Amino acid sequence: MIIDTVNAIFSYPFMMRAFVVGILVSLCAALLGVSLVMKRYSMIGDGLSHVGFGALAAAAALNAAPLSVAVPVCIVCAVFLLRLKDGSLVAGDSAIAIVSSSSLAIGIMIISMSSGMNTDVYNYMFGSILALSYADMALCIAVSILILAVYILFYNRIFSFTFDEVFARATGTNTGAYSIVLAVLTAVTIVIGMRMMGALLISSLVIFPALTAIKIRKTYKKVIVISAAVSVICFVAGMFVSFNAEAPVGASIVIVNLAVFAAASLYSCVRKYFIQKRA
Repeated sequence: MIIDTVNAIFSYPFMMRAFVVGILVSLCAALLGVSLVMKRYSMIGDGLSHVGFGALAAAAALNAAPLSVAVPVCIVCAVFLLRLKDGSLVAGDSAIAIVSSSSLAIGIMIISMSSGMNTDVYNYMFGSILALSYADMALCIAVSILILAVYILFYNRIFSFTFDEVFARATGTNTGAYSIVLAVLTAVTIVIGMRMMGALLISSLVIFPALTAIKIRKTYKKVIVISAAVSVICFVAGMFVSFNAEAPVGASIVIVNLAVFAAASLYSCVRKYFIQKRA
């Protein structure tokens, strides 16, 4: 039964493209998500997805290349949000809410005043990983590999910045620069992931695997490894659920992530109970 399903799935070229891109994007989102969750920046992903939707709506109205507009706009907004949080001009959650709701409203207004909800904008809002072309796949692979390479290159600095920013600054680390690196990587990941999950669900790829990993283990390296594994496994499982149930891909992946997070939370509670009982 399972073998037949696997053979049926991989008999379609568009499913192969979806799996390749989805696994890479899930991996990028999971790795960055650990730092974002630990730094309490997790909702930036949600805010940037709405910024990306507004930028894509503007690009569609201007007949411009979507990514050429969305990527720089999301990068600027990501840096802006981190600067607002660092400068305490506006509380972090409030700043994200302002940018998020404003961008979504601007995007909807642009759509309503132009040609309406066309296919491209709809796909970026709700996701369309099964509609990826070979050109889309090549672009996503190249960008994902670049994100992973930069993350690995600056791994030690990101680790230091994530756990103790004050100590990292005292030891000479330019925390502002690595904050920007994290913001840029997150912005690019959100933009390329929107084609997979849609603007409404992409933040789940950033948040759920990291939270699940933290429930299971506490050391940074183990959390990183578990988060990456959980993200990829949940993506693959979500694709199988979507294929068998003929359900939306993005929603299926999120529901699988939710189920795994619930299981990890239960495991954490049971483990804590027995530890306390032994003590």
